[in-house]
Amino acid sequence: MGNLPCGTEVRAFTLQNASGASMKVSSLGGCLLSIVVPDQKGRLSDVTLGYPALETLAQAGGYMGFLIGRFGNRIGGAQFELNGKTYALAKNDGENHLHGGLKGFDKRVWGAEIKGDTLALTLRSPDGEEGYPGTLDVTVTYSFSDENTLGIRYEAVCDQDTVLNLTNHVYFNLSGPDCQTLDSHEILINADAFTEVSSPACIPTGRLAPVEGTPLDLRAFRNIGEGLALEERDTQMRYGGGYDHNFVLRGWDQTLRQAAIVRDKATGRRLETWTDQPGVQFYSGNFIKDDRPGKCGPPYRRRQGFCLETQHYPDSVHHQNFPTCVLRKGEKYETVTEYRFSAEAF
Repeated sequence: MGNLPCGTEVRAFTLQNASGASMKVSSLGGCLLSIVVPDQKGRLSDVTLGYPALETLAQAGGYMGFLIGRFGNRIGGAQFELNGKTYALAKNDGENHLHGGLKGFDKRVWGAEIKGDTLALTLRSPDGEEGYPGTLDVTVTYSFSDENTLGIRYEAVCDQDTVLNLTNHVYFNLSGPDCQTLDSHEILINADAFTEVSSPACIPTGRLAPVEGTPLDLRAFRNIGEGLALEERDTQMRYGGGYDHNFVLRGWDQTLRQAAIVRDKATGRRLETWTDQPGVQFYSGNFIKDDRPGKCGPPYRRRQGFCLETQHYPDSVHHQNFPTCVLRKGEKYETVTEYRFSAEAF
């Protein structure tokens, strides 16, 4: 792709399957630059938002397509306690810590190597980086199958006890990056509860609130635009500015399970999200705001794309009733997420 102002080279890699569908990844932030899959008529098109030029990619906000670490989502008060010691983190989201801090994994240039039909990205995060304890070695492996499944395997080890919550922040629009709304999209999430938040800062209260009777009841397909239209009637939706909530996945047992399905009636494209993580953050792009040109020319608009970020729950460092995000010294962190693409006629 070119060189950063500091001189570091940034490379791009393409994985293509037998049908011609493909994905493209940058070594800067492990960013998913594109995912090209067929619609119901077999026509190939990109289904992600993002930036094709390195200069724009390096400067743009919104984490579009990037790997997130050390800790995806929010940590309240930008601090946590581990083994009796308090660790202070950057306050880069008001008084809170978001997506790994001021220079998270999204801003790092990863080592990259093609291994067979996969791309392996590697990164060492030194002890104390962004306030986190321990030297952490991370490997993220991307794959793209002939069945149009994008696989992401996260692996890590640390030489001290630490906290870790890795994810990817890819923005999807199944109609293509030139489509400016999500109005033709329907979503289903296999969750009976979500982590309730206390304010627009979106820090969990610790309560696992039932989705029933709220716009967050996505147990049956719901049009995303129709759900967003209910924002003013629901306190949780107002706090998130729309959908920006962690859903508690039903029946979590650390095996690979279907978390969500999104289908687009305009193109017939269907996206299934599978994960072994306990939660998924459904974000409807409420804060997309950029004057930089997107892939198709015009800047991206609010709610032009959605994210399904597989994860441990936000702020889990402060809630003992949440699944733990502590990675013990010498233990191996390993988790898998799959985005499975297909097409169907409506």
